[in-house]
Amino acid sequence: MCTGTRPLSLQSLPPVSPTTPPRSQTTLKPTLPAHNSTAGTPLYIACATNGSRSRSRSPDDYQSTLQALNSKGRVPRKSLGQHYMLNSDINEQLASAARVEEGHVVLEIGPGTGSLTNVLLNAGAFVLAIEKDPYMASLVSERFASTERFKVLKEDFVKCHIHSHVKLLLGSKKSLDHPKSRYAKVVSNIPFNISTEVVKLLLPMGDIFSEVVLLLQEEMAVRLVQSSLRTSEYRPINIFVNFYSDPEYKFKVPRTNFFPQPNVDAAVVVFKLKQAADYPQVSSTKSFFSMVNSAFNGKRKMLRKSLQHICTPIEIEEALGSVGLPATSRPEELTMDDFVKLHNLIVKV
Repeated sequence: MCTGTRPLSLQSLPPVSPTTPPRSQTTLKPTLPAHNSTAGTPLYIACATNGSRSRSRSPDDYQSTLQALNSKGRVPRKSLGQHYMLNSDINEQLASAARVEEGHVVLEIGPGTGSLTNVLLNAGAFVLAIEKDPYMASLVSERFASTERFKVLKEDFVKCHIHSHVKLLLGSKKSLDHPKSRYAKVVSNIPFNISTEVVKLLLPMGDIFSEVVLLLQEEMAVRLVQSSLRTSEYRPINIFVNFYSDPEYKFKVPRTNFFPQPNVDAAVVVFKLKQAADYPQVSSTKSFFSMVNSAFNGKRKMLRKSLQHICTPIEIEEALGSVGLPATSRPEELTMDDFVKLHNLIVKV
């Protein structure tokens, strides 16, 4: 039980070890105090040392996470959307949702203290991590220094050339005769504040990624996967997601599993990426999404008005009629296939 006695000595989290218990073994879930404070002073945890038998616990629970942050003199940074996962079972489920196996190449965005990284490495994967915070990049680099299956790049994911990094890595793995390294996978607990950017960057990369498994804000997860026609939640991002992938909502993750605790719950979504040959047939993806965005910019406006910069209202009405839609159609009433047909009729590339 935690008391006001002297703080635990600072230390880094333990490195990945071949003696890590198998996934089937139940992980002890920590009893979490109210961990929603991010005050500017260093965070320390103090525990009683009354000689009682210590209970085994996860190397990535609340106490260990604080110790890791203390070792670098860090507190979670709100500007970077840092919320650290405290439940190893959730990390196991993330890896399981991506079907990570030995020999797979996995991209992880924002490894933090390395809790998910540890699970991925123990599954036998080679992990390429992208970490913007140089202190956290240093922490995970030190934690996994003993393995050759881990590499961390100190870069901002939304600005780095991830395609070239992963393609180069996949090429090197092929040369080592790894049959499972034709495509990489993405498995990440990403900062909520860059979720949309991450999705837009990753989903068109079906040439190097087979699956993208992300822990997202639950509201966004539901919106990306389940938004229906004729609702206010139906937006261009829904067209984008279904154009490049087959999304699936997997499970909800309560906010109490994070430190600091966010104001919302999270959820895991699996995006199975399509190959270019399986994309809807449009003359130009650039002009297609430009048309879709223009259509939704005039929310609640009829398409014959919001798209009149492309062609005349009469031509738009005729095109809508030819695909079986009324002349008064609005963007939230069209499926992705409807938009594809409309684009191929009115957009001249």
